[in-house]
Amino acid sequence: MAELVTPPLGEPELIVVFKADSNIHSSSRGLESPASDVSTLNGILDQYGCSIKPLFGLSEDRLRRQQTEVAASAPDDEPVPDLNTFYQVTAPSGTLELLAERLNSEDLVDAAYVKPGGAPPHTFDQLTPEDAPAMTPDFSANQGYLGVAPAGIDARFAWTRPGGGGKGVRVIDCEWAWRFTHEDLLVNQGGVVAGSSVGDSNHGTAVVGVLSGDRNTYGILGIVPDATIGASSFATQATATAIKVAADKLWPGDLILLEIHRPGPRTPNPPQGQLGYIAIEWWPDDFAAIRYAVAKGITVVEAAGNGSQNLDDPIYNIRPVGFPSTWQNPFNAANPSSGAVVVGAGAPPPGTHGRDWGPDRSRLGFSNWGNRVDCQGWGREVTSTGYGDLQGGADPDLHYTNIFSGTSSASPIVTGAIASVQGCRREAGKRHLNPAQIRPLLRTGNSPQQDAPGRPATQRIGPRPNLRTLIPAAMLLP
Repeated sequence: MAELVTPPLGEPELIVVFKADSNIHSSSRGLESPASDVSTLNGILDQYGCSIKPLFGLSEDRLRRQQTEVAASAPDDEPVPDLNTFYQVTAPSGTLELLAERLNSEDLVDAAYVKPGGAPPHTFDQLTPEDAPAMTPDFSANQGYLGVAPAGIDARFAWTRPGGGGKGVRVIDCEWAWRFTHEDLLVNQGGVVAGSSVGDSNHGTAVVGVLSGDRNTYGILGIVPDATIGASSFATQATATAIKVAADKLWPGDLILLEIHRPGPRTPNPPQGQLGYIAIEWWPDDFAAIRYAVAKGITVVEAAGNGSQNLDDPIYNIRPVGFPSTWQNPFNAANPSSGAVVVGAGAPPPGTHGRDWGPDRSRLGFSNWGNRVDCQGWGREVTSTGYGDLQGGADPDLHYTNIFSGTSSASPIVTGAIASVQGCRREAGKRHLNPAQIRPLLRTGNSPQQDAPGRPATQRIGPRPNLRTLIPAAMLLP
C-alpha cells in the first residue's frame, strides 16, 4: 500500500536586519560601528552564546562594491536591494524566538525574525521499488509533459529549433541534495557549486532529470538537455545565502530554480502535512536575494508551494512581528514584486499512467493559487530520475520515478521552457530576455487553465507553457 510522505522541515533561521544608518559591521570581536554604541547588542549575543555574521557572506565593504557593480548594469526599474543590513545569528537550539524578541527591543535593529525551516514542495506516495533490469529501458514515452500542447509543453517541437535544447543557458537548482552520478545525469552537469549536498537526494535528482536528463537511448530525457545544470544547497547555508551565491555564479539570461516552501501564517498547529506552506519570497531576506538575482538579469523560478492557500488572502498583508518596518506583502500586486516567476501545480491529462487527477490544467487541490502565480506545470505523474518506484534496485544511480509531484515537479517544467526560449534567442544572436519580459509571456496565451469541480480557473495558477507559440512570440521581442 502507498504511504503519503511529507518531507521534513530544515532548520529555522534567525535573521537580523540593522537600520541602514547604524553603520554596523562584524569582526572577530563581534559587532562594531564607528557611529553607534553596539555594546548592548554584543552583550545580548554573549549572554545567549551566539555568533553573528553577514547573511550574504562577504565582508560589508566587498558586498557594497558588488552591489554597486550590479546596480550599474541593472535596468532602472530593477533596483538593487541593500544586502549589507542582513545578518544571520547562530544560537543554541530553543533560544531563537526569545533572542529575536530581545534584539527587536534594540534601537539599532530594524528587524529580527525567525524563519521556519523550509522543505521541498513535494508530496509523494512512498512505494516499494521495482528491481532494475539488466539494461534500463526507454521511459521517454511516459513523459507526456514533453509532448504536444495542450497536454504537454511541446518540448519536442522546441528541439527542432536552433538552441531549443537550452544550448548556452545555465540553470542552478537551489534545494538540499542531488545525485549527479545518476546514469542519466552525466552530461552537461555542473554539480554542486555552493554548499554541500546533504540528506535525501531523490528530490533534487528528480528535478535535474526533468530539466536535463541526458540524450541517449534509455531512461528519460530532459526538457533542455543542452543546458548546463548546477546546484546550490540549502542544507549547509541559509536559503537567502544559497540564492545570492547562485546568482553570483550566473550571467544575465541564466536561471535559478527555488525548490522550497515553508510554513506561513495560516499553517495550523499541530501541522497537517504541508497545509499553509507558501512561497519563500514572503520572507524579507529571501525577497532581497531574489531581487538581487533579478537585477542581474537572472530569471528566478519559484515554487508557489503546496499549502492549498489563496495567496490573495488579506492575512498575507499583515506584517509579522519582527519583520522590517518597510516590509510589504510581495504577493499583493499593489506592492513591489520580487520579479520571480511563481509556478503552481496543474493536473496532467486524465489517464496519464492510468490515473485521473481532474481536468487537464486544472488546479490540483494542494497547489497555492492567486494573482501572484504566473503559470503552471504538471503537478502529478511526472516521470524523471530518482525515487525508484518506476525502476528501483540496490543502485540509486539506476532509479526512476513515474510519480514526481507537487509544485516541485511543476517548477522545473516551467524552468525548462524558459531555458529553451533563452537558448533559441542565443542561437539566433539575439539578446537574452530579462525577467520582466519573461513573466508576461508566461502569464497569457499558452495553454489556459481549466475549471475543476470546486477548483474553478478563477483560483489562478495560470496557463501551461506551450513552446510552439512561446518561442515565436519570444523571438519577436527586441
